[in-house]
Amino acid sequence: MLASVHSRLQSIPEVEAAIAEGKTLFLAGSREALSQLPRGNWVGGTICYFMTEEGGLVAEDKIFATEIPEFALETKVVNYGLANLSFLFSDAPENGITYLVIPASTRVHKAFAEQAFTFDGFLMHPVVGWVSGVRLDRMDKEKPAVFNGVTGEVMEDKAVALHVALPANKQAELEIISIFKGGDGEVIHFKEEGFQVAGCTIGGKPANLADFIAANHIRTEFPLVGDYCGCPVNVSFQSVDPVTHCVSLFAPVFPGADYRFAEPVEDYAGAFAEAVGADSPEPDFACNCILNFVHGKLEGKKTGNVTGPITFGEIAHQLLNQTLVRMYLRDV
Repeated sequence: MLASVHSRLQSIPEVEAAIAEGKTLFLAGSREALSQLPRGNWVGGTICYFMTEEGGLVAEDKIFATEIPEFALETKVVNYGLANLSFLFSDAPENGITYLVIPASTRVHKAFAEQAFTFDGFLMHPVVGWVSGVRLDRMDKEKPAVFNGVTGEVMEDKAVALHVALPANKQAELEIISIFKGGDGEVIHFKEEGFQVAGCTIGGKPANLADFIAANHIRTEFPLVGDYCGCPVNVSFQSVDPVTHCVSLFAPVFPGADYRFAEPVEDYAGAFAEAVGADSPEPDFACNCILNFVHGKLEGKKTGNVTGPITFGEIAHQLLNQTLVRMYLRDV
């Protein structure tokens, strides 16, 4: 199945032409590539990792462009900082889809991850998108950024959203694909929410998570899987510090949720191809996680028939890790 004409990896001149034609676009590309674009009705974020028809790809001279269909009734671009982030869902149109991109490792990233479920309109208005990043070998030299193509702003401390109103006969549908499930180990509980944890209970007994991981040779390329009201959600490991006995995570954990270490998955590409489905239609937008790209060695490997950016976090209503997210604009 070929990539949709409305969502594909393009050259910079191709994207420039689409902007000149007045197209509304959701873009992913390197800072250098996005900085070359003229102002127009677009938003984007920094990333140089992609799922393509040929497989996983690293490219700094290409831009993955998702074109907003012409049947959209209205679009609106809004920047979100800490002061107005809680209005993200309530700002959305009654029937529509919001495309969101957030720079990694920022206060607004943390706030969205920890508080999105408390925002007015959460789950009522669909939000899809991703967390922007940089090349992994430049993380100490460059900062992730987001672009507001309408104003020309390049921001390292705010999110940017493209609110799209849809006609009554169209509806956005989000799908979260994870190849992980919780293993049969003891249940883990945390007393406090956050991206950094130390103390916890494992099987009802007090424990230090870092020490438990070391003592039991837990493979941290596979996430924790949390049970959020019956919905499994991955929480991925960033680092385990044997000196401070702290574990850093790419998403927060929450008190009251049950967590287990995920069952190992050795064939990432095969698992995603099976989960995506060979005959599945091309989504209107999709993204995959950089951790899947790295741990699954997905460069040059296909993840089913899905194309899109490979990101530092996925968004489907809330922040996700080590998932593949796809969105369809369905006929009602």
